[in-house]
Amino acid sequence: MGDASEQPPPEQPSPASGTRDRDGVLAGVGPRLRELRRRHGMTLAELAERTGINESTLSRLEGGTRKPTLELLLPLAEVHAVPLDELVGAPRTGDPRIHLRPVTRDGLTYVPLSRPGGVQAHKLLIRPSPAGTEPTLRTHEGFEWLYVLAGRLRLILGERTLALKPGEAAEFDTHVPHWLGPDDDRTVELLVLFGHQGERAHLRARQEPLRGSADGTT
Repeated sequence: MGDASEQPPPEQPSPASGTRDRDGVLAGVGPRLRELRRRHGMTLAELAERTGINESTLSRLEGGTRKPTLELLLPLAEVHAVPLDELVGAPRTGDPRIHLRPVTRDGLTYVPLSRPGGVQAHKLLIRPSPAGTEPTLRTHEGFEWLYVLAGRLRLILGERTLALKPGEAAEFDTHVPHWLGPDDDRTVELLVLFGHQGERAHLRARQEPLRGSADGTT
């Protein structure tokens, strides 16, 4: 008789099972692409311009009626600054490292420190604005927590203006109109936790020229 402690050999998955798994992975690509585009505040037209993929194809990809191919996914992964395995929802390999892919726009550099979804952790570098610009306060859903790593931060919350130095932190409801940037002529470096819609709101923020004095005072 055989050893009762022996385990039966693992059941081999059937070809049909593998097909169902692939279909499930592919079905998740469209919603993931739509979420990434909206999180980065881009329209289909803007994404088409940056990737070279026409709007109709992008729309069908997001809707699940166009099969995602490597030729389509590569430029999308580059624009969204995510690895291919995140676009297709590939299973985790056990590697805990985060692929750092900085995104720079309008004087802000974001270094993602967490995977997409849920609360987002970023390292944020904000360069000084040109002379003659004024802060534009924004509101959005969620919350924000920040910690100053280097430089001095100017934080405007509604009617209040605060100056934070390295080692100081702040947390606030982002329904309150707010703006943040350097308090002097040096780049400020922050550790930031964004709630829902936080990253998108800041990537889309613009600073508008100040009409009046050249030094930015009113």
